[in-house]
Amino acid sequence: MAEPRVAGVELGGTKSIAVVAQGRNIIDRAQWPTGHDPVKTLAAIADWLENRQRTFNLAALGIASFGPLGITPASQDFGRILDTPKPGWSGTDVIGALSRGFDGPIGIHTDVAGAALAEGSWGASVDCYTHAYITIGTGIGGGIVIGGRPYAGIHHPEIGHIRVRRAPSDRFAGICPFHGDCLEGLASGPAIAARAGQPAENLPADHPIWATVTAEIAEMLCSLILTISPERIVLGGGVGFGQAWLLPRLRHATACLLNNYLPGHTEESLKGVIVPPSLGADAGVYGGVALAVAALTRGL
Repeated sequence: MAEPRVAGVELGGTKSIAVVAQGRNIIDRAQWPTGHDPVKTLAAIADWLENRQRTFNLAALGIASFGPLGITPASQDFGRILDTPKPGWSGTDVIGALSRGFDGPIGIHTDVAGAALAEGSWGASVDCYTHAYITIGTGIGGGIVIGGRPYAGIHHPEIGHIRVRRAPSDRFAGICPFHGDCLEGLASGPAIAARAGQPAENLPADHPIWATVTAEIAEMLCSLILTISPERIVLGGGVGFGQAWLLPRLRHATACLLNNYLPGHTEESLKGVIVPPSLGADAGVYGGVALAVAALTRGL
């Protein structure tokens, strides 16, 4: 029996992508700049989805959105963007705008939770019971999957806003409008640019800022290993995935912080724990597809 056709949406901070997929096979796709006008952006995506619904008879819709995001169905904030640094988007009813004319099951979660689910379905975290996806780029976020389901408590994890130990000599205030020097305020792409005076992608691997950023990200990885004991941590995003040489440094720094405390977490063994995304830059949009499949099969 052929797999059902579903729609997946990745609502990112910079760009938004929608696809029609059958399993891992993407049949059709479109892309829009996310911009600062949520009404315009979401209307364009909704029009495309309505057209594809008529063409492909879609069985489910999955939405993987930047956050913070209301993910509790009983809450008044369900499917809405919560307070966000992105101008114009706080309070936006994402699920209401994108579900126009759609009568099938709909799954919605954060973009990083969707990416984690997708890597567990088709990518680097297949056969892992507990695993995580961390994006380090315009912002920093993390999704955790346990037993095939994205983890959430009162709200979804906000890994990018944890506080990390800093070098005593580092006086950078951080750029997060809410917390200043949380991890996102220190080690996201814009934070690196603010600290170094030029975009992260232009910095050579031997630039001194990378030693500081590596130490800060490793603090987060160490905390994640000690709290949820993941079998796999996938690092994506323009900094996490875009700077391939950074991965060995992060494994080394994380192993040093753990200091042989846990079995199976030496620098060598971390090669199988801290890994790049198998789905590459499409991990986010496959996240929308994975959420659609989960909504269809498990009522997620």
